[in-house]
Amino acid sequence: MNDRVLLITGASRGLGAATARRAAAAGFRLALLSRDREALLPLVAELGEDRTLAVAADVTEWESLSAAVETVKDTFGRLDAVFANAGQSVVVSFFGEGGADPEQWRDMVLTNVYGTALTARATLPSLAESKGHLVLTGSVAGRYHRPGNLYSATKWAVTGLAGSIREEAVGTGVRVTVVQPGLVDTSMIPEDSKSKPKLDPDDVARAVLFTLEQPPSVDVNEIVVRPTGQVR
Repeated sequence: MNDRVLLITGASRGLGAATARRAAAAGFRLALLSRDREALLPLVAELGEDRTLAVAADVTEWESLSAAVETVKDTFGRLDAVFANAGQSVVVSFFGEGGADPEQWRDMVLTNVYGTALTARATLPSLAESKGHLVLTGSVAGRYHRPGNLYSATKWAVTGLAGSIREEAVGTGVRVTVVQPGLVDTSMIPEDSKSKPKLDPDDVARAVLFTLEQPPSVDVNEIVVRPTGQVR
């Protein structure tokens, strides 16, 4: 089969699941990664077991992630695109006035920054073979300073990571895109933001597919997608 293969991390819900649905409709074969493989099975059944693979992997653990990528290549024979989407969010106060306990910050930082970097490291050799495409989930929160917001800082890091990878990828044919969504209606949304304008996960999925469907000569470096009415 010559249909392109797309690997998605954090695929069991939210942006990952919405992008999987859009990509399946566009003809991609899919490798869906999550820490909990069981959580992926309903989506695999929905999209078709003959074209969709569920793999358990923790993006913060190199052996787990690299083994998952090898499983994908052994199954489909190739890897053409990657959506490094796995992420977490917790409320933080650096003055200790509410928010998550500092011990809870670690998993967010590891997932959002280290996990994204490891995903790039695990997949870029294969993407170089296919002259493929790496898409990273950033955030509008990573474009502005926000008070006491460690999540925002992790997304600043993703923006920098995307630029660094893009420069290293020059000459390989690999394209690199960072998608910067505004507030999205997912389980990660803070309680005090639930009344604000929000995107649907499918709105972001359409942006991801837009980048993936460009010709090889076009590298969409960054897409910013806000809900109508969101300023920052």
